[in-house]
Amino acid sequence: MAEKGTWPEKSFGGGRRPSERPSKICAGCGLPFTWRRKWARDWDQVRYCSDRCRRAARRPA
Repeated sequence: MAEKGTWPEKSFGGGRRPSERPSKICAGCGLPFTWRRKWARDWDQVRYCSDRCRRAARRPA
């Protein structure tokens, strides 16, 4: 059990402060984005910050 006033050790973002969560750079827009619970299982495969960036990347230039 963690000491009082400290955050327990968990994988990726679960139970961490938002500033301590892992982040990546979006392959579509180039902006940083942080870990979200819905990406927990697939964080290694996540490349885009949003569906909009993912769709824009598939569209031919």
